Amino acid sequence: MTSDTKVLAIVTNYGVEQDELLVPAQHLRDDGVRVDIAAPTTDDIRTLVGDEEPGERVRPTHTLDEVDPADYDLLLIPGGTINADTLRLHRKAVDAVLAFTTSGRPVAAICHGPWLLAEAGVAFGKRLTSYPSLRTDLANAGATWLDEPLVTDDANGWRLVTSRNPGDLDHFLRGIDVALRVSAGAAGPS
Repeated sequence: MTSDTKVLAIVTNYGVEQDELLVPAQHLRDDGVRVDIAAPTTDDIRTLVGDEEPGERVRPTHTLDEVDPADYDLLLIPGGTINADTLRLHRKAVDAVLAFTTSGRPVAAICHGPWLLAEAGVAFGKRLTSYPSLRTDLANAGATWLDEPLVTDDANGWRLVTSRNPGDLDHFLRGIDVALRVSAGAAGPS
């Protein structure tokens, strides 16, 4: 990755699965990637562990209203049942998904995060994975659901990287790294 690579993580202020946000963010930052975290408000993001136990508090870098998705190379959608269910009700979050997918930039979603893809209407024709309880919702949205630790799909002109849960984070991180390298290669030298 280059020092000008930028990733946008979108979450709500309550209920994001701690490791699905913090582990990818730290991994990317360790590689020199700028990671911005956008939430509905500037209040602390209260993460959860296993959808139940309180996790770390994280300060968002921006609100969803402040970010311009065009400024980023990859969209990260962490899970957490409450986070994902609430996030899909935010028009700006749905718009961010549409901005990435219509421009051909990659999206990485883990656990319950792919719910937002169904809400945005971009799951159709994609092979993906998620937390198992989303299988029917994603199939109804036209996706092919697979029970694998990492599913990467380039259908419809944009790369989608998905994983099932925090236990798949090593696979998910590798998928994100590859997506950013492929995306940077496609963009060519600046």
